[in-house]
Amino acid sequence: MEQERLILVTNDDGVEAKGLKSLVEIVREFGKVVVVAPEESQSGMSHAITTKFPLRVRTVKKEEGLEIYSCSGTPVDCVKLALHQLLGRKPDMLVSGINHGSNASVSIVYSGTMAAAIEGSINKINSIGFSLVDHSAEADFDAAGVYVRRIVDKVFMNGMWNGTCLNVNIPAGKENELKGIIVCRQTDGYWQEEFEKRIDPSNREYYWLTGYFSNSEPLAEDTDEWALQNKFVSVVPIQTDFTSYARVKELKKWGF
Repeated sequence: MEQERLILVTNDDGVEAKGLKSLVEIVREFGKVVVVAPEESQSGMSHAITTKFPLRVRTVKKEEGLEIYSCSGTPVDCVKLALHQLLGRKPDMLVSGINHGSNASVSIVYSGTMAAAIEGSINKINSIGFSLVDHSAEADFDAAGVYVRRIVDKVFMNGMWNGTCLNVNIPAGKENELKGIIVCRQTDGYWQEEFEKRIDPSNREYYWLTGYFSNSEPLAEDTDEWALQNKFVSVVPIQTDFTSYARVKELKKWGF
């Protein structure tokens, strides 16, 4: 008898986030779902892991085909705990999200959503990170769900490559406003940080991080930012090997 698929779900917006709940409802169609998500928002935590404090896990829900746990740690903590303590076996897929806000371009470096997917790929699990370009807590995930379902189905049909995961970003809007899926590359860009100096009620100084995204190649039409601006869902394959192979030969010429 064929074993039922096991799908691990996590995010960085927290176990109560609307995007997570939408993702769970979609992937339940594909198999048994176990959710291990942060008990509160862990946005911007990237690949951080907890080493100085104990991790705690709380059971949120258990029913036929679905288990939900909250974890006191980061998204990557959630994945590691799931793989080593909470799951009885290696999952057939890991999905992370649906994030409230874009994780295109350089945002992937800071994203807890994508760090969880990358952790899955390190462990040779088919892994996908999903993000919707809408930061609202009450964002509409209906159109996103159509594309999540399609992409999850394709990955189950075709499989993935070791050390690779997918970074999927979905424009905000109704289903009839979105134009389809484009497989593309990560945009060359950066976040221009600005820190606002403020004074708290006790007359103490503090700083609040603000800023904006700067696209270094605004005319390029093969990038995730271009896809999103033109109402396409962007799919970027992400690898865990950071080696700049184009520079290896150059460095060897330096005479090390």
